[in-house]
Amino acid sequence: MIERRLPWLAVLLPLLTACSVGDIRRDPPARTVPAGPSAAVSQTPGPPPTAVAVAETRRVQVAVPKGYDHPYVEFVDASHGYALFASCGDRPPGGDCPALLYATTDGGRSWRKLRHPRPVADNQQVYVATGVLTLLSEPYGWWTSTDGGRTFRHTAGEAGPAEWRAAQGRFQIVETEGGVGRWDGDGLDRLPAQPRVRGLNTVDESRGLLVAAGAAGGLPYAAVSTDEGRSWRATPVPAPASGDVGITRVEAAPDGELWLIGERPDRTGFPALWRWAGSWQPVRAEGHPERASLPALLGGGRAAVVSSRGAGVVAGGRYTDVPWPVSPEHYLRVLDDGTLTAAAPHELLLARPPFTTWTRVVLETA
Repeated sequence: MIERRLPWLAVLLPLLTACSVGDIRRDPPARTVPAGPSAAVSQTPGPPPTAVAVAETRRVQVAVPKGYDHPYVEFVDASHGYALFASCGDRPPGGDCPALLYATTDGGRSWRKLRHPRPVADNQQVYVATGVLTLLSEPYGWWTSTDGGRTFRHTAGEAGPAEWRAAQGRFQIVETEGGVGRWDGDGLDRLPAQPRVRGLNTVDESRGLLVAAGAAGGLPYAAVSTDEGRSWRATPVPAPASGDVGITRVEAAPDGELWLIGERPDRTGFPALWRWAGSWQPVRAEGHPERASLPALLGGGRAAVVSSRGAGVVAGGRYTDVPWPVSPEHYLRVLDDGTLTAAAPHELLLARPPFTTWTRVVLETA
């Protein structure tokens, strides 16, 4: 498996996210917080509900010689995505196995080849956000495109390119100094007023509320600001009903609702969850499995996870198995347009709310 990391992040980051067909999951750059991917969910087979059928399969053969490993596939929204073929038999790209880059603008029905600006390197990665495509070719640096891969700008060094970092939101964690900073177009300016949050590692904003969160000693901590970080108010977070939390991060659902997600120290236990309703309210999930992935927030007070039983949804205080065509090897992510993706080594699944109709995207080599 190709190492998936960001050299400019000092600590690990979750799986947020990104949809990837291939060895899942490389550490994607966080939207605002450095965290790390959850460990693999237990693969012990369980009795999942009868899965709904995939409504459409978009199987496309691309001009990639046999011998390449499964590609990494990153979608930006339901239509736009990129595929990076970055290894051959677990070997990094070389003269006989250069990295190959493809793009789709029709949800994976067709793919066109893009010119990869540095196809031979020790480590190849792809990162996407709305309007931004970023390639890492270590040790040579970064190549960033804001026109769908037609042109690229090269930057060297450890720090991620400005275009990518700008796409992560106005407020971010300042890795070099710690604390919360505001993006000014060229870099992060550390805020004069800082939240008093133990183990601070994440910040996000929604509906005029800026939230900073962290964890220490197995407990979650958070603070909020209603004036864009000029002042902060500590907000108590109820202790988890059972077990400690390691990393605690804040995340906004597609409808703007703010959640705290407490990742367990072993990175496989069912996460602790809280929702903001003027204060942090614990989210119960009666009947949940012992182990699960970190959740994908669906909106409407719902969160989806993957366990050995397949997919399940937390809502109304209960955990319910859902008949999605998702196995324990899939990784869930909600894109900026609300599309839910489920990535496995051999395929990518797409669904739009209410997530009753699924599409399978498969890339095959020549």
